[in-house]
Amino acid sequence: MRAQALPPHAVPARVMPVRVMIVEDSLVVRRLLAHIVSRDPRLTLAAAVASAEEALQEMPRVRPDVVSMDIRLPGMDGLEATRRIMAEQPTPIVVIADSVQDSTFSISMNALRAGALSVVEKPVGIETGGFAQIAETICTQLYIMSQVAVIRQRAAMPPRSRPPLGPGMAAQRPPSQPSVLAIAASTGGPPALAQVLGALPADFPLPVLLVQHMGAAFMEGFAHWLDGLVPMKVAVAQEGEPARPGHVYVAPGDRHLLLTLQGTLRLSNGQPIASQRPSATLLFRSVAEAAGAQALGVLLTGMGEDGAVGLAEMRQSGGYTITEHESTAVVYGMPAAAVRLGGSSLSLPLPAVGPRLAQLARQEAGR
Repeated sequence: MRAQALPPHAVPARVMPVRVMIVEDSLVVRRLLAHIVSRDPRLTLAAAVASAEEALQEMPRVRPDVVSMDIRLPGMDGLEATRRIMAEQPTPIVVIADSVQDSTFSISMNALRAGALSVVEKPVGIETGGFAQIAETICTQLYIMSQVAVIRQRAAMPPRSRPPLGPGMAAQRPPSQPSVLAIAASTGGPPALAQVLGALPADFPLPVLLVQHMGAAFMEGFAHWLDGLVPMKVAVAQEGEPARPGHVYVAPGDRHLLLTLQGTLRLSNGQPIASQRPSATLLFRSVAEAAGAQALGVLLTGMGEDGAVGLAEMRQSGGYTITEHESTAVVYGMPAAAVRLGGSSLSLPLPAVGPRLAQLARQEAGR
């Protein structure tokens, strides 16, 4: 299953609030989520149920626009519920996670692989610190994800090997000696990143710098989850460490990840770019400045336009850039923006991205 975002001009303005189904076994948390949803004029509570089984039974009758899904449920867990919903009545799903470091978070990540669109932090109580921000994040995610059209997987379209070029852009050959790979994603990113990086060997001869838009509380858990899936070593980036081949460096929560001219990592508390920190555009821009024509850049699925300008700057500096093709992107927002700006050297369906990167690396290593 995958979800595909309609282009902005094709998304009709909503007259009625978004209908939300809450799936949560804790009565206290269920009431708290219902309170949060009911206070937001963009949303309306369609149903609140205590189990996955009840959710599946009610889905055909309630027909929600979006589902708020707990993972730890009695009986069928949220992961299996996500699989069933995506198979029987595809509906946008936002995972509400209460754990960021243990196996529960891994289940949340696997729910994204099963078709859920995003994961947000579960609220604890109205009087707890940060409640207002958590509540706003939940409502915004529910509203935004409700507008993603969840459809059955279509057959991949042939890749466009030569996307439209922007002013001053020219087709270029892949670099003969790439030195660094920068990769970024947003909505739908975790499973896409797992697929791309899973196709690369443990001795991949380049460092990989990664930006994934996700709540700051989840980044350590995300890096740990990804580390258990792909051959390379994955960890959250640390200030000042050298970017070493065969390692994946994940931008930490709420910090920009940059590459210096000396080949070390820098973390920045600078202002968000297009409401994003970490910003894919700032990562790509720093890699363009540090590596020039030896840089590889990849922009995968994601809502919005973060990364598009940076990828175009990377290509303008001689770097080789790949965007995920529309046929496989969960949300064809960020890649589409990069293509429009002439920032894409090559557009590929997701299954072809990893093998292409491995091929480029083998050429570099003379293998």
